[in-house]
Amino acid sequence: MQFTPNDLAAAHRLVTAYMPPTPQHAWPLLAERLGAEVRVKHENHTPTGSFKVRGALTFIDWLRHTHPEVRGICTATRGNHGQGQAWAATAAGLTAKVYVPRGNSVEKNAAMRAFGAELVEFGDDFDTAREEAYRVAAEEGLFIVPPFHRELVRGVATYGYELFRAVPDLDAVYVPIGCGSGICGTIAARDALGATAEIIGVVSKNAQTAKLSVEAGRPVATESCRTFADGMAVRVPVPEALEIYGKGAARIVTVSDEEVAEAIRVYYSDTHNLAEGAGAAPLAALMQERDAMRGRKVAVILCGGNIDRDWFVSVLQGGVPQVA
Repeated sequence: MQFTPNDLAAAHRLVTAYMPPTPQHAWPLLAERLGAEVRVKHENHTPTGSFKVRGALTFIDWLRHTHPEVRGICTATRGNHGQGQAWAATAAGLTAKVYVPRGNSVEKNAAMRAFGAELVEFGDDFDTAREEAYRVAAEEGLFIVPPFHRELVRGVATYGYELFRAVPDLDAVYVPIGCGSGICGTIAARDALGATAEIIGVVSKNAQTAKLSVEAGRPVATESCRTFADGMAVRVPVPEALEIYGKGAARIVTVSDEEVAEAIRVYYSDTHNLAEGAGAAPLAALMQERDAMRGRKVAVILCGGNIDRDWFVSVLQGGVPQVA
């Protein structure tokens, strides 16, 4: 999946008609802590608190132009994708049915409803909810929004487009991996703009499907994906995404829930920003690799700040949220 600079510029014009570009700040306390220039791409500052809204805007725009007969969408999510889709779909006059697993984030669920979603809880994890969303979409004549699609990636790539235009000489960028739109969009933006940064994928030690799949050279599903970094809690990889990050990422790093919790605390103390688990995972990976990155110019994607209050309180008190 490749995009030209014009492809991304057009997507960026569309996205920024609805939201301003997000900043990429160099925080001095992070630099002091890590011995590197660290740029934080603040996707926690979008209208839904996550990068996913970018892909929602381009996808729904594409849907309206290519399938004008569609009256509603259906999708599955752990929260951020669902918020973006609900916001963009309802703004376009479409209904939005969103499936989440049981026990999903209470506050992300509330936000999705507030953005206009009809929320349905089903199954014990994202992949089970996704299967049900596909079934119901076919049954009810709704347009399924998959977790990975060219138009989703083109929209998401606009944060990489902003980042590499602002800081073209980055040495490395750390990106979390769930279903893969974020890392694939970052790779696409780097390649389109001719940047040379290493793209380093980050997964949870408890949800390693992306890493295992890259190492095996084929999709490898896992039995479970129990992590409080719910944006990375995926059991089954997306083959189309694997094809891109398997070739385009320099490596994939695993981080523990304990490391992610510490990165959330560091974000709060060093930048006064709120990070959810997946949003903090890139910083956790950079902290793990600080010796190798010393003296270099590095970016981390703070992909979202939508963490439940009880979990955040637990993290600030030195704990690690437990997932049933």
